[in-house]
Amino acid sequence: MRSIWNGSISFGLVTIPVKTYSATDRTSSVSFVRIHEKDGAPVQYRKICELDGEEVPNEEVGKGYQPPGDDTIVPITDDDLSRLPMPTAKTLSILSFVDPTGIDPLQMDKSYYLAPNGAAAAKPYTLLREALEHHRKVAIGKVAMRGRESLAMLRAHAGALVMHQLLWPDQIRPATDVVPDDIEIRENEMTLAETLMDSLGELDPAELHDDYREAVEELVAAKLEGTEPAAPSSDTSGAQVIDLTAALEKSVQAARGGDGGTTSEPASVTSLRGRKAAKKSTAGSGTARKSGTAKQAAARGSGTTATKKAPAKKTAAQKTAAKKSSTAPQGATGRAEAASKSTTKKSTAKSATEKPTAGAKPAGAKPAGAKSTAKTATAKKATARKTAAKKTDRRSSA
Repeated sequence: MRSIWNGSISFGLVTIPVKTYSATDRTSSVSFVRIHEKDGAPVQYRKICELDGEEVPNEEVGKGYQPPGDDTIVPITDDDLSRLPMPTAKTLSILSFVDPTGIDPLQMDKSYYLAPNGAAAAKPYTLLREALEHHRKVAIGKVAMRGRESLAMLRAHAGALVMHQLLWPDQIRPATDVVPDDIEIRENEMTLAETLMDSLGELDPAELHDDYREAVEELVAAKLEGTEPAAPSSDTSGAQVIDLTAALEKSVQAARGGDGGTTSEPASVTSLRGRKAAKKSTAGSGTARKSGTAKQAAARGSGTTATKKAPAKKTAAQKTAAKKSSTAPQGATGRAEAASKSTTKKSTAKSATEKPTAGAKPAGAKPAGAKSTAKTATAKKATARKTAAKKTDRRSSA
């Protein structure tokens, strides 16, 4: 690695010469060049003077400062900057030692490795590193690099000192515009969330990689070979409103390697309304079953009633025969017949009104054979009455 800044760490009366190396490598990330789409040639960026419209070479490009709200540009040279009273220009001045949790990660900007510059710097360098580890503290100071002064944090990491450039507090924007309104969190949701956090386990940094960069490299390789790149798998599930509790439960199952991890579909369950509707549907099906049972019982009951009502219909036929015989003149025989018909009507109405219980025979009921014999006798009596009535009519007419 190439050192990008040489300076020293000021630790009380102790000075530690150090070299600075960039701790991050952003060249591995995907970057594109701009081209002319018509012919594929790269597009150059040229520095053009806005006053005369001519291209300016790099050696003629300088610095300038434009005050906020003013169109005036004040030229600033390197000599002007070198004469500024900046004690941190070549020194990282440690101001205090604080707890690491007191540093907001939003303030962290760039990271650098610090290495001792020379043999004499090895011992104080090691002492500061060991003191930070043993005391579990980080050092906060100020340093000027590349013409700008910034806050810096020193901490021990992997046997070395690491310096993080920090943003100034006024460079951190407040989060007032992005904070949601008061949301009520239920106890079971919090429990499931904590269970999920514990179930995910530890993270192995060696397994992390840039999927996007790999996809771009495969795309470029396919184009160089003149083949079509593989079509990416599209997620057709779309955004869905899900039950948070069910989603947490499935996530815990997936993290533990249970059945919840066998599906790639988003976690979703029936809403509370759907559950109520399902209960209503179940109740409806139960009612339908009850209704069907009631209908079947009614059908059985109606069948029994129809069977029981058959004798009543035959009694009505007897009524018609009695009415025909009642057309004869009222004599002694007629009065006797009228009394007989009145008695028959009363007994018939009583038998029609009283409905026997299903499956039970009425009191005094006779066997089927006895019923048919009684019917035959009744019919013979009716015929005899008709014959007697005809004879009476003949005598009266004579």
